[in-house]
Amino acid sequence: MTQTITVNHRDYRVPEGPVVVITVDGGDPDYFTDSLARSLMPRLAGMLRDGGEMRVGASEMPSLTNPNNLSIVTGVSPALHGLPGNYCRLENGDIELLNDPRFLRAPSIHAAFQEAGVPTLTVTTKDKLRRLLGHGGVPSISVEKAAGTGLPEYDITDLEKLVGLPAPGIYDPLASHYAMRSALAIHRIRPQIRLMYVSLTDRVQHASAPGDELADLFFREFDALLGDFLDAGFTVGITADHGMNTKHDADGRPRVHYLGDVLTDAGIEYDDIILPITDPYTRHHGALGSFAWIYLPEDQRAAARATIATLPGIEEIWNKTESATIYEHPTDRIGDLAITSSADTALGSRAADHDLSGLHGALRSHGGRHEQLVPLISSIPIRGELADRYHANILRSRDIHDLILNNTAAR
Repeated sequence: MTQTITVNHRDYRVPEGPVVVITVDGGDPDYFTDSLARSLMPRLAGMLRDGGEMRVGASEMPSLTNPNNLSIVTGVSPALHGLPGNYCRLENGDIELLNDPRFLRAPSIHAAFQEAGVPTLTVTTKDKLRRLLGHGGVPSISVEKAAGTGLPEYDITDLEKLVGLPAPGIYDPLASHYAMRSALAIHRIRPQIRLMYVSLTDRVQHASAPGDELADLFFREFDALLGDFLDAGFTVGITADHGMNTKHDADGRPRVHYLGDVLTDAGIEYDDIILPITDPYTRHHGALGSFAWIYLPEDQRAAARATIATLPGIEEIWNKTESATIYEHPTDRIGDLAITSSADTALGSRAADHDLSGLHGALRSHGGRHEQLVPLISSIPIRGELADRYHANILRSRDIHDLILNNTAAR
């Protein structure tokens, strides 16, 4: 009899063999289609020929790392798990990076499996995700903090010794692949682990478009490691937390609207501008993305909305009630106005607040609607209740565990 575990009002089947879900940070579908078209990913191509499937879905808004990783592992929207961004202003006025488990309002699928006695594992590249994804007793480890670190739940005292290589720095282009190698190395000595989650970093995607040399290196190496998972007998699911777009002019100058400067120049008072892309990895994006919240007095909101609406590249302006509904956000952690911009335009607070001198290259970033498209890839055919929606490209990244655990041809 198949065992199921209920998490956030959804039943998930416990797999008989090992399952891994890999989230490619910044893994825009264009990287995969471009790499396949140029025969750079033979293992992925073979997997798809042998019955695997690849479709496109949508991430949560804003299209950022923390809210989407948490939606992927909980199967629910930010309104339920509580993280609408990497960074936000709380109802008491405190401004916080949302890296602490105390901000979570829903358990993960992995925590529920672990509690039920089904061994799980989370390997992240960025340490900012480790505590969030490991909340609820999930054995977890990050590449960023791998040096001298073990995994006591599985009697592993030294991850680097197990992998056989020293961990690279967080800005190393191959840091993501070390996360994949770590998961494989742990599986080899602990094959009883049934559900793994591997979360990568978007250092390469922030610097390189599809077809660039660095992107080719990344996806060739990813493909080889995907083959190792397949050879080890894993059922594999692949998605992304968000896509990525160029946000600069032809000469490389960032194309940015600094909303604080715009409002000040217009004589409009505001309290805070929150850029939810903000995180510790400023070399990726300089805290510039295509989504912003503005906090301001009620009598200033209409003028602010009208002023910002005149800026080229501004696409959506919603009040708190509208945005909570449209984006499925918790109302106590979002601003009075929510702003999104076009694929080629980023949003900032004030120009003086952003140091772009450390960027990996010309600005590439995410956060808006145009970075919502993500791949939904399965190593085996999709069958079941979600199949029609999957094949119509109308699922979300938060459905990936449901797809792989409940809707594949071999369970």
